[in-house]
Amino acid sequence: MYKQFLRPLLFRFDPEVVHHWSFQAIRILFAIGLGPLVRKCYKVSDPGLERRVFGVTFPNPVGLGAGFDKDARLFRELSGFGFGFIEIGTLTPRPQPGNPGKRLFRLRADQAIINRMGFNNQGVRAAAERLQCSHKVVVGGNIGKNKDTPNEKAVEDYLFCLRELYPLVDYFVVNVSSPNTPGLRELQDREPLTLLLKTLKEESARLAVANGVREKPLLLKIAPDLNEAQLTDIIEIIRETGTDGVIATNTTLSREGLVSDPSLTAEAGGLSGKPLRDRSTEVIRFLVERGGGAFPVIGVGGIHSPEDALEKLRAGASLVQLWTGFIYEGPGLVKRINKRLLEETKKNNSSTD
Repeated sequence: MYKQFLRPLLFRFDPEVVHHWSFQAIRILFAIGLGPLVRKCYKVSDPGLERRVFGVTFPNPVGLGAGFDKDARLFRELSGFGFGFIEIGTLTPRPQPGNPGKRLFRLRADQAIINRMGFNNQGVRAAAERLQCSHKVVVGGNIGKNKDTPNEKAVEDYLFCLRELYPLVDYFVVNVSSPNTPGLRELQDREPLTLLLKTLKEESARLAVANGVREKPLLLKIAPDLNEAQLTDIIEIIRETGTDGVIATNTTLSREGLVSDPSLTAEAGGLSGKPLRDRSTEVIRFLVERGGGAFPVIGVGGIHSPEDALEKLRAGASLVQLWTGFIYEGPGLVKRINKRLLEETKKNNSSTD
C-alpha cells in the first residue's frame, strides 16, 4: 500500500516538508491511541531476534539511523514500527539551523537521496530533556560539533554532548564523517581522531563512575570514501583507543554510476540509498576481516530489502540501520527484514540438528 499509493503522493512534495508532515502524522497516530495497532502491524517479537552487542541487549538487529529523529522528538513512536533501536542526532552543543534550503533531494531513478542538512538540531540539552521520560527504547546518541567551532576545539564540543546525554542513552556515536559540515572529515585523520576518541573514552569512564552506571559504549561513524590505508588506520585507532565499535558507513561524496537527472546528481551533499549498498558492504567486510572481529560493526547504506540486510550481516555486521530505505520502501521493510532473519535463524538451527 505504501509504495503503490502513499509514496507517489508524498513524493510530489518537497522532501523536507514531507519529513515534517510525516512526523506530525506519526505523532497524531499515537496520540489518538493507535499505537497498539501500529505495533501489531509492524513489530516482530521473538527471542531469536535478540542481539547482545557491546554490552547492550537489542530486541532485534534492525535500527533507525541518525538523521531521522535528530532531536529525540519521536523515538518512542518510531520504535513502534518494529525497530530494535533508534539513533538520535546528530546533536551539537548549541542549537543551529543547518545549511540553507533547499538541502534535501530525491534521486528517484537511483532510489537515493542527497542531503546537505548540516547538523540542523535544537541543541543537545533540548534532546536531553525529552529523554528524561520513562521508556524502554534502546537509544543511541549521535554527537558532533557546531559548524562554527574550529577543529582544534572540536573535542570540547563532543565532550559537552557526552556529558549532557550520558545517563540518558544506551550508546554513543562520534560523527566525524558527515560531508556537510566544512572541515569535519579532517577529524578522521589519524592524529586528531586518536586524540578525540581517547579523550572521550577517558571521560566516559569517569562519567560512568560519577553517575553510578555501566560505562556506555562509544562508536565511531566513518565515511565510505576512505581508502584502504585510511581504513587500516581506523582499525589501529579503534584498538589503540579502546573504542567499542564502528558504524559503516555515512553518506558518500561519490556520484559514480548514477542515472538520475544530472541537475540533481550535481547537487552538493552526501548521497545515501541504493548506490551506497555495495561500497558500505565492502567497508564492513574489510573492517571485520582486517580487524579480526575485534570490534562490532553496525552496517548502514543501501538497505532496501531483506536481502540487502542479510548481505551486511553476512559481511560481518552485528546490527544494521535503515534511513533512505525506510523512506523508499516504507515501514513494512523493518518487519520484512526481521521475519526473514527469523527464517534464516530457523533454517540454520535445523541444518545443525
